[in-house]
Amino acid sequence: MMKVFDEYMVKYAILKSTVLVIGIILLIFTSLDTGTYTSGQSAFAQDTDTTFSHPPLRSFEQLSAQQMATSTNKTCTLTPSLIEIEGTPQQTQGPYFVDGMPNRSDLRSESSDGSMQEGIPLHLIINVYDVDSNNGNLNMDGSCIPFNGAKVDLWEANSQGVYSGAVEDGTEGKNFLRGYQIADENGTVRFTTIYPGWYEGRAIHIHVKVRSLEGLQDPFEWTSQFYLNNSINEQVHKQPPYINHGPVNMINEEDGIYAGPSTDGLIQTNAGRHLMLNLANYQLGGYIGTFNIGVNATQSG
Repeated sequence: MMKVFDEYMVKYAILKSTVLVIGIILLIFTSLDTGTYTSGQSAFAQDTDTTFSHPPLRSFEQLSAQQMATSTNKTCTLTPSLIEIEGTPQQTQGPYFVDGMPNRSDLRSESSDGSMQEGIPLHLIINVYDVDSNNGNLNMDGSCIPFNGAKVDLWEANSQGVYSGAVEDGTEGKNFLRGYQIADENGTVRFTTIYPGWYEGRAIHIHVKVRSLEGLQDPFEWTSQFYLNNSINEQVHKQPPYINHGPVNMINEEDGIYAGPSTDGLIQTNAGRHLMLNLANYQLGGYIGTFNIGVNATQSG
């Protein structure tokens, strides 16, 4: 009788151990599954969280496929919303736009002497989509068309808050941190620049302009600005060469252009919240920023 009991206890112990192991395995797989980044957001959803003090930046590999938007499809699928139907909100061009800048992806050099702007590298991937619902480019299911051939201009202040091509800054005729790219068949352009600096009266930002190529019967122009996370702005300006210019003097929410309406009437307040770059750490140093722009190519800016 004792022998039978002992055999029973051994089998019970083995069964209990097996169940425990299976449970642990299931727990591990469940954790891995829930840890996988899946985005239910629209492809146009931008990062708007500017309140945390230590931003948990993701690596480039962890950005969602929608945020990187590297699909080679000739159409894209979105979750329809006001912005996706009408376009990403526009903002003022500002006084520092200069046309006729170089066609280049690396904006850091000065063409006149080959000098390079110092600063933390910022690699940008910008995707431009035509969301003209009147032409059927955006259907009820949220499909749209990459803006192949769009001309995308960028310009920004350097680490000390100085623009090239500005008479008041003594940089007339210079072109550092300026340039344009032509969007490929996926509506994508890529730039290498530096993290922008601040200047009096504005939060840190990057100017962007999207245009159709010259010579078209119906020319198109869309103009706006990108904003960057307050906490990252603060961290960047504690490092050289930014530290020489002093701490950031204005957060996004204090900027009247960020907090105000869009120039196209699409957004009535806090238009800048829809214009935040999605930032991540770049494996080779600095940051990578992504943004998906929706434009209505039948309307002029």
